[in-house]
Amino acid sequence: MRIARWTDGAGIGEGFVVGDRVVPFSDGQTVADILAGGVDAAHAAFGRVKGEPGTALADVRLLAPVVPASVRDFVAFEEHVEGVSASVDGKSEVVPEWYQAPTFYFTNPHTVLGPGEPVSPPVCERLDFELEIAAVIGGVAGSDGVNLTPDAAASHIFGYTIMNDWSARDLQAREMKVRLGPAKGKDFGTSLGPWIVTADELEPFLDDDGFLAVQAQVFVNGVLTGEDLVSNMGWPFPDLVAYAARNSRVVPGDVLGSGTVGNGGCLGELWGRAGGLTPPPLAEGDVVRMVVEGVGELTARVGAAVPAPPLPPARPRPRTRRRESAQRENTP
Repeated sequence: MRIARWTDGAGIGEGFVVGDRVVPFSDGQTVADILAGGVDAAHAAFGRVKGEPGTALADVRLLAPVVPASVRDFVAFEEHVEGVSASVDGKSEVVPEWYQAPTFYFTNPHTVLGPGEPVSPPVCERLDFELEIAAVIGGVAGSDGVNLTPDAAASHIFGYTIMNDWSARDLQAREMKVRLGPAKGKDFGTSLGPWIVTADELEPFLDDDGFLAVQAQVFVNGVLTGEDLVSNMGWPFPDLVAYAARNSRVVPGDVLGSGTVGNGGCLGELWGRAGGLTPPPLAEGDVVRMVVEGVGELTARVGAAVPAPPLPPARPRPRTRRRESAQRENTP
């Protein structure tokens, strides 16, 4: 099944993509409702409407398929880490800590973009894309999503969508030197789409170790820039979900990105391997198209950079421990 959100110009629709048409859920249900019910409930909902005529897919504009409760983005591809590390400090390495746990960061759920929606980056010199596939969490009866084992976590994966984690590499590099982030180098836009494909649809692509062996490709202005098998991840998706839930909680509507695939899944990796900005950073008007086997295509154009209001640097301050007024009051 394919779950989508769309607009026809008059309002927002939510439902299934059936062939070349979109069919709304029955009884006014939303994607959030369907995710909360889980895959089995989604099949039941599909059975109630699959014969409806719906609306031609060509007559609607697809939106991001989910309004995320949160967005976690992992860094699960060793080859990506090797290349990007070289672009940062000239040394290609994967630190030992990477192998110990599937590290992630939280990004902004309020700047999610849908298929075909242009990204408006900050003013930067090294704009980049990141080709990823993301798991979308659904509800499981009797589970609160806390401290899941990998086996239990697998049942919480409702489906998958394509994710483009847009990145301003020069802004990100400054932030990372402060040993925190990324933040403003990332949080201006994350593209998701074109729809959510339920996990059962991709089960034929699982290899013997539980990794999702689908082909992922990215094209910039029609030129193939990178391609990889998603099964080259260091951990399968259930492990990522289990780690996210460790001493914490995952809930329906959470989105968990795989991290950037290797072999050209982003320009930063290629810059590190080339020792320079080849291919060049993205610029206004560039079109980035991502294709993931079994899921679909996600395309976006780079829009004009948006200048932000100026912000002053930190002001030098004396390291006073008490307010002057308090000092006077306590003077005998």
